[in-house]
Amino acid sequence: MSKKPQLAVGLDIGSAWTRVVVLSLVDNCLHYRGHSAVISRGWHRGQIADQSAVAETVRQAVQQAELSSGEQIGSVVVGVGGPSTRSQQGRGLYEFGHRRPIERGDLVYAVELAARARLDEDRFLLQVMPQDFTVDGRPPIPHPLNIECQRLEAHALLITTSMQEHQALISAVHQAHLRVEETVFEAMAASYASILPEERAGGVALVDIGAHSTHIVYYDGDALLYAMGIPISGDHFTRDLGELKALSFDEAERVKFAHGCALLGLTADNIVIELPAETGRPGREINRRDLIEILEARAVQLFDIVERCRIRYARETPLREGVVLCGGGSQLEGMVEVTEKVLGCPARLGFPRGIIDWPEDLSSSVWTTSAGLAMYSARLQTRKDKKGGGPSIWSLFTGK
Repeated sequence: MSKKPQLAVGLDIGSAWTRVVVLSLVDNCLHYRGHSAVISRGWHRGQIADQSAVAETVRQAVQQAELSSGEQIGSVVVGVGGPSTRSQQGRGLYEFGHRRPIERGDLVYAVELAARARLDEDRFLLQVMPQDFTVDGRPPIPHPLNIECQRLEAHALLITTSMQEHQALISAVHQAHLRVEETVFEAMAASYASILPEERAGGVALVDIGAHSTHIVYYDGDALLYAMGIPISGDHFTRDLGELKALSFDEAERVKFAHGCALLGLTADNIVIELPAETGRPGREINRRDLIEILEARAVQLFDIVERCRIRYARETPLREGVVLCGGGSQLEGMVEVTEKVLGCPARLGFPRGIIDWPEDLSSSVWTTSAGLAMYSARLQTRKDKKGGGPSIWSLFTGK
């Protein structure tokens, strides 16, 4: 009798859409099993306003994913994001007392010390990401195993989020009768699905543009240098159009994706867009050039922030492998090109990679985060099976 494959499920509870991806782990290979996407309910401007409505949305999404995969879902890895997510540096100093070779347990303990950094009130420690180590005051190195020293110092990035918002999200998932395996910063999950280790080694950033917030991470090799959520999102592009062209939100959203572009000169702009008449309102016309100029201004503002954060917080790391874009906001035409123009580096859309039988119609940047959460779940199970205990976040995302 063949062994039943392990299921790995990622739950991406966005403020606009809730997505579920179901994978199976067979002989260390990930296979697609099913998915679902339902419109999110219970949110207001990126925050949970009705926990019961969020729980009902999760139930619907999981039920549809169970029908799609033919499997019963009992536990999930949940994505966490929003503008309240931010990061800070942690430093852990471990004095040996005498010179001796560094063991793996010493590295773990030094990172645990770094994780004890004081957090602001109402902050939940979401992830601890080791960056590098200083040995007896020498320049930092990433993996100082077996080096003799007397003083080991660990540097780690501590990703935190609002404790209240985190608890509300977890409670909604529990209310939907699901067990939470782990919560993961959404941009890290998207990176895991779409960026290969060798690409991280060259320096890369991921920008996840959601409906109500944008998440950013910067990598230099195994080290996650900086992570944050900012309150500029896909909805800001839509609202800009609505306010400046007197459009309803739904009409502005439709016009944005049907006729919009984030970079002037990339497509024909000497076009007049005719808007159909509505009840009590005659038809109107909009110049496409005006439309593109509005969208480009907001895109430039967004990527100016990405660049300022790189310089100020991410050690000015050169992005030799460029920027990876994902999320619904990345679907706007011209976003890749305006990224390259503002940041002066390569850019691309981030799609899920490394999943066998992944459907072609899901090869989209809107599915990257949920796929990454499911991949994380699979890696979590693999590491537990091998070691008999919970793995570190570092080992999950670097394989070390």
